[in-house]
Amino acid sequence: MTPSGRWRAVIFDLDGTLLDTLADLADSMNRVLAGWGFPPHPRREYRYLVGAGMLNLARRALPPDRRQEELAVQVAAAMREEYGRHWQDATLPYPGIPELLAALRTRGLKLAVLSNKPDEFTKIMVGAYFPVEWFSLVEGALPSRPLKPHPAGAVEIAARLHLAPRECLYCGDTDIDMETAQAAGMFPVGVLWGFRRAEELVAHGARALIDVPAELLPLVDNVRNFP
Repeated sequence: MTPSGRWRAVIFDLDGTLLDTLADLADSMNRVLAGWGFPPHPRREYRYLVGAGMLNLARRALPPDRRQEELAVQVAAAMREEYGRHWQDATLPYPGIPELLAALRTRGLKLAVLSNKPDEFTKIMVGAYFPVEWFSLVEGALPSRPLKPHPAGAVEIAARLHLAPRECLYCGDTDIDMETAQAAGMFPVGVLWGFRRAEELVAHGARALIDVPAELLPLVDNVRNFP
């Protein structure tokens, strides 16, 4: 047993959980849409457009009558290029996240990231905002692995950490994250500072909700309250 009880790792989503990326995602996608002659979306709407990977973002952002697959693929490729130039314009860690990660490390927990963002962006962005050594694994979307909410990525991370899924907390801000944790056999923790509402997280399996990052620590420490 570790000092924190049966929890031995925390796996985090990235966008809306560790990093506030909404402005850069929205602005990049809107510039791409404008270049194709399509209307933009208000930033707030991107809370519900992002989270399922770059191709799905393109599909959702296009006008309903222009969501042909070939066009969506082209728009997704353009978005990848545009976002590659602008992902750091406004993106920052949420307040309290660096302190939370440091505190979890002092408790002996392993940390990992699993995102539906392309793998190269996921690794670059985590490395830009946090010390690389803080995380045992950082994984984004790969062609060889289904996107969340399929549990393959989460289960693979647990295996590579030499842990059972039941020893892992999974923290995220969307329905996709809660479903991923449930399917992988992990403990789903919904974070309320991100892109979605509490009702959505609970409806999709959250077993705990936290309003600020520091609230994860008593949950980790008082493991007996969460059998």
